[in-house]
Amino acid sequence: MEHIRTPKVENVRILDRSSGQRKATVGTLYLSATHTIFVENNPETRKETWVLHSMVNTVERPPTSPAGSQLILRCKDFRIFQLLIPQERDCLDVHASLVRLSRPEKYSELYCLSFNPNVNKEEREESWNFMDLMADYKRMGVPNNLWVTTAANSEYRVCDTYPSELFVPKSATPAIIVGSSRFRSRGRFPALSYFHQDTLAAVCRCSQPLSGFSGRCQEDEMMLQAVMKSNPGSDYIYVVDTRPKLNAMANRAAGKGYENEDHYTNIKLQFIGIENIHVMRSSQQKIIDVGEMRAPSMTDFLWGLENSGWLKHIKAIVDAGVFISKAVADEGISVLVHCSDGWDRTAQACSVASILLDPYYRTIKGLMLLIERDWISFGHKFSHRYAHLDGDPKEVSPVIDQFLECVWQLSEQFPCAFEFNERFLIAIHTHVYSCQCGTFLGNCQKERRDMRLRERSHSVWPQLWKDRAEFTNPLYKAELSQTQGVLRPNTTPYCFKMWKGLYNHVEKSTPPRQSPADFLSAMREESQQLEEELTNHQEVAPGGTAHHHHPGSNQEDSSPDREANHVGEDRGSTEED
Repeated sequence: MEHIRTPKVENVRILDRSSGQRKATVGTLYLSATHTIFVENNPETRKETWVLHSMVNTVERPPTSPAGSQLILRCKDFRIFQLLIPQERDCLDVHASLVRLSRPEKYSELYCLSFNPNVNKEEREESWNFMDLMADYKRMGVPNNLWVTTAANSEYRVCDTYPSELFVPKSATPAIIVGSSRFRSRGRFPALSYFHQDTLAAVCRCSQPLSGFSGRCQEDEMMLQAVMKSNPGSDYIYVVDTRPKLNAMANRAAGKGYENEDHYTNIKLQFIGIENIHVMRSSQQKIIDVGEMRAPSMTDFLWGLENSGWLKHIKAIVDAGVFISKAVADEGISVLVHCSDGWDRTAQACSVASILLDPYYRTIKGLMLLIERDWISFGHKFSHRYAHLDGDPKEVSPVIDQFLECVWQLSEQFPCAFEFNERFLIAIHTHVYSCQCGTFLGNCQKERRDMRLRERSHSVWPQLWKDRAEFTNPLYKAELSQTQGVLRPNTTPYCFKMWKGLYNHVEKSTPPRQSPADFLSAMREESQQLEEELTNHQEVAPGGTAHHHHPGSNQEDSSPDREANHVGEDRGSTEED
């Protein structure tokens, strides 16, 4: 609270630009330790707008106008709020307070750590047991006679950014693991990400080798040999370097680089060409600018989209996933994936490949487990990448944003293959940035353990699971052929489009029209009710008389859901559009 210079300002005007609001609302602005709260003056509605401080990206203060002093709040979920404050002094105080409150300097200032952890202690502890990664490996058929758990990294001895429990090839001895880790950037040696039971091929991940121009390491070469041996049907593996080849070559000058095919006799090296975090950060800012355009011309919109390069980057990540999934499912060849440190592009490529390979990860619970495995446990640097604390802005980059967008692009191509809708992806995106739960805090498993997050915060997954009805895709059918097996997306450029649901808030009409998914959910609910009613009609009581329900005689039985009725009324206007 010591950072709040003024806790309350009256007669503030607010404009929620992201919801398409045209007219400012007058009310009172309150600043708390965790939220900015606006309560409108209208006694009939008294509508409240709550903005979590950790969701505020920037606080801008344009020049003062005769009407008052302005503040513009740009949020990490791309909402924009414009405030008009009558007195300049109050505006300066609110500005200074928000700048400090939106840039916490230590984890204890974050929302998820700002309450008494002894409240709901059992519920909190249980929330962390909701995800069981070992059960998912067991579902894949691991451990087996090819892949085994290793104790090499218990207490994070070999690699402090890896999880303590890992699967490695059966023939990889502790000496090979330790030797390989010393030859890999940040000690991130090859470990199993996903095992494909049908072909016995695997997706493994690591970081770049410390090879420079001519360096080599016998244990690392033996480690890659062991990965190959863990797939009996193959005499080589693919090494997928997700970076552009020029970038990988430049790293050799710093004593890093990529595998030399003369030293690793059993590999085929493949460069994918996903750009680095700095390029992606700049690209996303340009796509945000496109989303903020007001009534752009077609030329301006298309030029902005092209100039951002964003969809080109999304395509590169999907292409990486496609290459890996084809190698594993079609050729039966294991793949070792890396970038520089193996925690950004590697996470993207491995998780997109898993989505393509395994229908389970296209379910609500499955996607949670996938993010828990390839992002959280394998040490993606959440707190650095998403600016949870005030730190180096060059470390910030929309890495998981891009993964979620790849999943959305795939769901647009395969509308029946995913159990979840875009709301689920957007909810995950919001939680990554908001720090409302401890799930995405910290940069690796060891850091989370040292912060005692399980004792001090809640996991996000049980809450999302509880709300799953809201996140369910009505078109999903587990038994459909599209839902089963490997997805084979078309990655020609015309198949990619701008994700309006995430970036383009400005054009959302008021009042919001019902989405096709909501329309389908309501129709499905109505159909179920009608089927139940039909069953009741067909049930014949003793003596040969049927149980008849007259329309309107039983509201609960025979009247379609209220929402469904509204859907019916709106139907014409929806189709007209």
